Order: sequence, then C-alpha cells, then structure tokens
Amino acid sequence: MSVDTTFLPPLSQFDVERAAQLIQQAYAPPTVSTSPDDLKRLQQELFELQKRPEAWGLVIPFLEHPDQNVQFFGAHTAQVKIARDWALFPEEHAVQLRDLLVQLTAHSMTTGRSKVILRKLFVALSSLALKLVPGHPTRWADWILSCAMSFSGHRAPTEHIHDFLAIVAEEVGNADLLGPSKAQMQQSLKDATPMVVQAVRSSLETSQQIPSALRCLAAWMPSVPSSDITPLIPLLISLLDRAESDSETFEAVSDALQEVMAKSALADGSGSRTLTEPLLLWIDSRGSTIVEATLASGIVDEVSHSFCKLLVALGDHSTSYIAANITSPAPVVPLAPPPQGTPAPPTKTRAQLTQTFLRLLLAYTGLPGYYGVDEEESEMTLGFWYLFQEALWSTDYYVPESGEQSSDAAGVDAGAEAQAMAKAVYSELVKVLRRKVAFPPKGSGWSKDQIDKFQVYRRDVGDTLINAYYVLRHDMLAYYVDDVAQRLATRQETDGWQEIEATLHCITSIQEALDLEKTPHLPRIFSAEILGRLPASGASRIRRTTLGLIGAYSSWFASQPFETTDLLMGVLTYVASALTDPALCLQAANALRNLCDANRKTLAPQIGAFAELHAALGSIPDSEKGKVVQSIASVIQALPAHEEIAPIEAIVDPIVRRLAEALQSSALLPDEARTMTIHQLETLSGVAKGLTRSTDGLVILGERDSESQVRMDEIVRARDDPRSVKLRQSISATLRGVVDLWSTDAGISSALSDLFKSITSLPSDATLISLPAGPLLELVCLAIRRQLTATWLSLAAILIAQLNPPPPILVSGPNIKTGPTPEAEALLASALPILLECSLNAMAAPGAMEANPDIVQEFFVCMDRVAQDFTRSFYTLPPGALDALMNCAITALSLQERYSLVQACNFLCTLVHRSAVDEALAAEKDKLLEVHGRRMMRAVLEGFAGVAPRSVVPNLIEVLGMLLGRAGGGAGGGGGAGGAVAAAWIREILFADDFIPSKASPEVKEKFVKAVMSSRSLKRTRDAANQFTLVARGLEGSGFGYASVSM
Repeated sequence: MSVDTTFLPPLSQFDVERAAQLIQQAYAPPTVSTSPDDLKRLQQELFELQKRPEAWGLVIPFLEHPDQNVQFFGAHTAQVKIARDWALFPEEHAVQLRDLLVQLTAHSMTTGRSKVILRKLFVALSSLALKLVPGHPTRWADWILSCAMSFSGHRAPTEHIHDFLAIVAEEVGNADLLGPSKAQMQQSLKDATPMVVQAVRSSLETSQQIPSALRCLAAWMPSVPSSDITPLIPLLISLLDRAESDSETFEAVSDALQEVMAKSALADGSGSRTLTEPLLLWIDSRGSTIVEATLASGIVDEVSHSFCKLLVALGDHSTSYIAANITSPAPVVPLAPPPQGTPAPPTKTRAQLTQTFLRLLLAYTGLPGYYGVDEEESEMTLGFWYLFQEALWSTDYYVPESGEQSSDAAGVDAGAEAQAMAKAVYSELVKVLRRKVAFPPKGSGWSKDQIDKFQVYRRDVGDTLINAYYVLRHDMLAYYVDDVAQRLATRQETDGWQEIEATLHCITSIQEALDLEKTPHLPRIFSAEILGRLPASGASRIRRTTLGLIGAYSSWFASQPFETTDLLMGVLTYVASALTDPALCLQAANALRNLCDANRKTLAPQIGAFAELHAALGSIPDSEKGKVVQSIASVIQALPAHEEIAPIEAIVDPIVRRLAEALQSSALLPDEARTMTIHQLETLSGVAKGLTRSTDGLVILGERDSESQVRMDEIVRARDDPRSVKLRQSISATLRGVVDLWSTDAGISSALSDLFKSITSLPSDATLISLPAGPLLELVCLAIRRQLTATWLSLAAILIAQLNPPPPILVSGPNIKTGPTPEAEALLASALPILLECSLNAMAAPGAMEANPDIVQEFFVCMDRVAQDFTRSFYTLPPGALDALMNCAITALSLQERYSLVQACNFLCTLVHRSAVDEALAAEKDKLLEVHGRRMMRAVLEGFAGVAPRSVVPNLIEVLGMLLGRAGGGAGGGGGAGGAVAAAWIREILFADDFIPSKASPEVKEKFVKAVMSSRSLKRTRDAANQFTLVARGLEGSGFGYASVSM
C-alpha cells in the first residue's frame, strides 16, 4: 500500500493474532461448553481492546485477515475510533488517516469484501468527513468527488460506488450539527449533486446496476433540485415498461418514483405536468394489466405489491390534482412524442385518467380475501380516501351537502357533475369496505394474532368510513340500513351472521360523524324490523357488535321527541338479556350504562323495571355489577330528590351489608373476603358515579340561578332526611372498618381510591350519599401511617383540594374564591403533619427517593396542592417540619426521574409565590429564603451543569426565575433587590471550589452571572440559562443539545 502508515501505533504479530482469536471465539457458533458468561467476558474484552489507543493498529491487519468476522471488526474499529475517540487522535495525523482510510476502502471494494464490511468502511469515511470538512480552511475539499474518483480509479464495481454515495447522503443528512459546520457539510452534498445525478443517469441509460443506482438516487433525493429530477422522470417511467418481467428492477424504479413524490423538490403536489400526468398516462396504459392479472390469479406478487405502493404514493402526492380533475374534459398530451413509426395513442382527458386511477386503487382496497391472511395491500390504500375527501371539500366547485352552490351556471353544472362522480366513487368504496370487514365463517382456523390484526384493520376501515359519510351523508346510512334489513328479511336458518355483523360494524363506526337529531333511518335499526330479528342467544360476535352499536347511539334516543318509551325499553330489554352471558356482559354493561346515563329523565318513570333488574343482580358476573348498579343509579338521579331516598337505600344497604360480612369473615376466609370487598367497593363506586349529575358546569350556565339553587336546596333537604343520614353513617363506618383491616392491600387500596373520588364532590354536585372530604382525609392519613403509597398520596391531594372548593358558577354576580373555612384549616392542620412525618421518614432512607419515583411525584403534587390552598399551614407546622420538607424538595432537584423533579420544582415555586402574594406571610417568606434560598440556587445551578436530566432544564429555570424575583424582597424577574441577592448567590456558588466539574470555563460563568444581573425579564434569564447549560454540558453547537434544552 503506497500511503504512509507509520503514524499508526505499532503492534506485534502476537498481539494481532491474540486479538483475532478473541474475535473468532466471540463470533464462533455457540457450543455446549460455551456459557453466556464466557461470551459476555469475550465481548467485554473486545470492547476494552477497542477503547485503547493501540486499537488503531488493528485496522489494517484485521481488514487483511481471511476471516470475515475479523475483517468486520477491523472496519468497525475504524468507525468507532473516529466517532467515539476522535478527541484522543493526534491532530497532525488526520490527513494521513484520511488518505489511508480511502485507500483501505478502495482496496476492500476491489478485492470483493462483503457489503456489510464495506458499509462499515463507508460510514467510517463519512464520520471522518464530519470531522475534517468543517472549518476554514477545510482539510478535505470535494471529499465526495475525490472518494468516488479514487474508487473509480481503482476499478471498484459501480454498485459499490453507488452504495458509498447513498450512505454518504444518509450519514450527512442525519448528522448532529449546527451552524457553520452543518452549512459546510450540506454544501459538500450540494457540490457533489451534479456528479451523483450524472452517475445515476448513466447507469439508467445503459441499464447497468439499475437497483443500486436508484437506491443512491433515493438517498440523495432531498438534495437534488427539481431541475435535475424532472429530466429523470421520463427515463424512470420508461424503465417501468421494460421491467415488468423483472420484479427487482420494477420495485427499484417504483421505489425511486415514490421517493420523488414523497421527499424530493417535487413533493407536496408539485410537478403535475411533468410527474403526475406522465404517471397517470402510464397507469392508464399498463396498470390495468397488472391489476387484472392480480385479480385473475388471486395472488399479489412483487410487481403488483410495488404497483399498489406506487398508486398510494401518487394518490398522496397528487390528491388535489385528482380531486380537481375528477370530471375535467381537458386533454392530457404526452410530453414526448411516440417513437417514430409508432402510432400515437388516443388522447385521454384528465377525467379519464383520474377515474382510471381511482378504479385501480379501489381494486386494491377491495382485494379478494381477508386482510392479514390472504393479502396485505388493502390497508395501504385507506389513507388516500381520507385525503381525497379533504381535497374534494377544498376544491372551488365541490360543496358539501346543504351548502350553497355557485350562481354561475357553468360552475353549478361542473360542481354537480363532480359531486355525482365523487358520490359514485365513495358509494362503491362503502360497499367494498363493508365486504372487507366481514369475518370468515366459523372454523376458519385463524390464530389470535390474525384475529387481532383484522380487528385493527376493521377500526382503520371505520375511520375511512367516516370520511365516506362526509361525501355521501344520509345516502350512506340508508344503504347500510337497507342492506341489513334486506339480509335479515331473506336470511335462511343455515346462513351465518358475518355479513350482517359487518354492516352493523360499519353503522357503528360512523356514529361520531352523524348529527343525531337530523339523521333518518336510525329508528329502523332499533325497531322490530332489524333489532327484533337479531339473535338474542348464541352468535356472540354479532350480539357483541349490536351491543356496541346500541352503546354508541345511546344519546340518539334522548334527542327524539318520543311520546312513548317503547322503542327505548325494547333496546334495554335486548341489552339486559345479554348481561348474564359471560362472553357479552362487558359490552352489555357498557351499553346499559350509556343508555341510562343519556336517557335518565326519559327512563325515570320506568324505575319499577330497574327494580327488577336490581333483583336479578345475582346472576350478573361480579366484574360488571358496578356498571349495572351505576346504570340504575343514573335513572334514580332523575327522580325528585325526596323520591331518590328509598331506591338508593334498596341499592346501597345490601352493599354495606356484604362489606360488613366480608369484614367479619376476613379471619376465617381471607381470600374470599378480600375478593368480595373489592367487588362491593367497585359496586358502591358505581352507585356514586351514577348519582352524579350528567350535566356539567357549561349547561348550568344556561339555567337561571334560581332553578339551580332550587335543585340544590332539594338535595340538601333530602340529605337531611334521617334515612339519608343513617345511610351515609353506615357507609362511613364500613369504610373505616375496611381501611382499618385492609389499607395495606394494593387491590383494596385501588378500589377505595376510586370510591373516595366518586363519593366526594363539590357542594353544587352533592348527592344523597356524598361524603365530606374531611373524614375521608382522616382515613387516608390512617392508611398512610400504616403504609405510604402513591395511591394514598394522590387521594390526599384530591381531598385537600375539596376542602377549599371553588365557588358555584353563577350567571349573575361575582364568582370569588374566598379561601378555606376555619374548619377546613383545622382539618388540614391535623392532616399535614401526618403526611409530612410519614412521607419524609420513608424518603429519608438512602436510595428511597430513587427507588420510589411514584411516591416522590405524588408527594410533591400533594404538597403543591397544600401550597395553593393552605399556604399558611406550612408556617404553623411543628418546629423543624418545614425545614425537613424544604431539604427533601431541594434534594429532589438532583433526582434523575423527570416527573419527580418537575413536581418538586412546581412545589417550591408555588410555595414561595403564594407566600409572597400574602402580605401577612412576608416575614415568613423572607425567613424561608434566607435559610433555604442559597441551597435551592446551588441545586438549580448544579442541575444546569449536568446533575439533572436535560429535559427538566425549563423547570429549573422557573425556580431560578422565582429566586431572582423573590429572594431578598424583590418582585421582578431578574432585577431589583431579589435579583441582586440571588445573583450574588450565583457568583459565589459558580466560583466555589466545590462546584461540580463541568465544561463551563470561568469566562462562561462570569458571562452567565452578568447576563442574569442585567436581565429584566424571565425570557432573557431563560436564554442565558439555556446557553450556560449547553456550554456546561459540552453540548454547544450540537443539534441534540439545542433541542434538549429548548423543549
């Protein structure tokens, strides 16, 4: 080899052979005597070997070794040393290494090294270019061209040169560079683009190495200007003709055209004359042949699959063109005349070409067979139909149903013709998709994975059907309803249900697009004509789909001006009959819950029927009883308040009684008692949820204040009824017993948490069984004393918020939150010390905060809630408690778990800000910052310098801004007294000998201090902190570093 290699570390032949043996042992096929520990040890030895400076000396002998594994490790070593250890390489030998690596790569290309090894060398060259090209003067001018010329001079195969150029584009495009370095590398690509385009064109014209040339073109596509791409398009399309019998070439050409449409300068619909129309002409002349062959054989071969991808790519690229020209009579003239002696093909209009395109794409959408079992292409086309519908709506002449047409007669005719064609296309689409979502008959033998994949496909089809509905409107629902009715009317006993189930699935899928108050045809679905003919036993799949349909359309019944509830009660009867079926109870319970919640006022007069349903509760699986009881409670809620008491008693008393029985039997049958307790708690949660009003605050705004107040007064009187009081007392006593016995059980804790959230409420939403937050907070504190969990802390935060609820929303008069009541402050004053003692003790153990991030996060969420509503309570804690809390929060600023650290930041900012706005706490706030402010600042600065994760830098900046604004009595974002005190802390901390090591020089630190002191806004402080963070972490100039602190 003619290049200088003396700069490489010398290695003895023994060292080289020993290293090669390690590689051969590590990559050899495993034997009985080879243990995983042996392989791990060998891999670690190789890793350590590669880290040593002497590893540079292994590259040449390894590349020349006869074993391919050793050759690969030699190329890999070159790549790794450049990418990872470049800072340790002697700068004066960089040019010599460049020349050596080019020679080694050229030699490997000409001596037949494998593509895997060559790829490693190509990546190594690209990595080296990223080091040498940036800078003035550059140390590697025209590096791409010089490498290609060197390889060509050594007579390297054209395919390998194409692969090198492709990898260059990928590596430079993905490089993490900023500023001038990025610009220089991008310019190097731009300078080499003409050479790359010429090399690709030469291969295409001579039909040599077409696949590798097209892979190269695809990689360079984002860098090639449109002026260079346009001349290649006719050449590519002509290759499609020549390559139909060569699947590899056809796929390569198709992939290249897809890249042109997706990533080139002609993306986003550009080039309709030079790209869209030539492709449509080719599709019109040759596409039908491919599709017909596919349908005839029933097999989607490689060419057909690639053609489908080409259709989809063209649809994504030219959606607007297709929508605008769906009925256009304008002729499309080929750019190039036909070859001499060949008759000119008949002229086609834009409408003909676009309609042919739609017909072929629709053929792939409706391929015979089942998706995921017989074919994989139909799903690829679904996205186009969404884009096409959007494009139709954006055209000048297409007007959605009930819109206004143009006053121009020609415009009216064109618009009507386009709408008719669009409706014809989507009418065919909905028929095709209805067929495609049908399950096969029983006994198909599908695996679970195939069923799951088909279910996902059905959901995707449902999304596409919504877009079809926006084009067809009521005609689409009419088609599906007629289809179901006709199939039911002509069905024989031996027929399966899969086709009817498919149509019902389609009707369910479009529910969200319908205006339920103005939609005809729905009454037929729920009448005897359709629902009355559907199976009420067996046939689980169609019954499950029917229940889903009922649940989806449950709110439709409430929008109908019924004088009678017969239709609704018939639907409820159908749902109730499925509740006892273990295979259907989940869907039946969900449908029942939706129906009762949406139609509670309509169903309230039928409360007797629900008493029968409650009496049959024992036959319903335990897992769904909660939803059933919630459904019944929803109907009870619509009764006058005084009439709710008796039915609520009838529902709740058995639940409380069974909970008491579980408590009594816990010693003899602990597992059974535990299971019963969880089910009863879930059932009681269902009652509480059902009794909650379905209307939200926005609806209340539309009512008169007096009506809202009357309703609240009725609830208050009903709550004061002795029966209601006794009921709540029994619930509270039972819950205390459950907490006493089982608060450390995870399953019961979760059920209790859900119940506590459901059974507490704002005063305006109180129900007959709503419990006050205070006593429940005491139970939570009792549970926390026994075992601290994130569940209990989260619940404590919710209950503390309810101790200081927002004022009722009124149409007239002010809505002012006046602060917590003395009773609430007293409750919090007794709960907060318990929360602090248990939590701080648990987190004080070494490693406890790192090992329990969920507890840390919820603890600071809880403390933040206290700081917002009960700020003064922190300053009345027993001596030392607040200091311990602050120490814990400051320690949390160095945690690596993001969410814990973020919540600690939020708590510190809330506590200081809320203390500052309360004049009565001014002295306490100053004392707090005097004691803990400097330590907070140190934690923030060390977080910037690398202790904290990069993703939390914005949160640390908020703490910095708080300290700059509040420490020392300041009130601004960076100036004032607070700014001066905090800035002095910054200087002392940054220049202290014990500040953590970082990449920030004294000059950088001084610049940061001055920027903070001169700042008068949080934005400038944020910019200064971000810049300091980048420099301190060694990320200045990198795109990754910039992105990580700018989120």
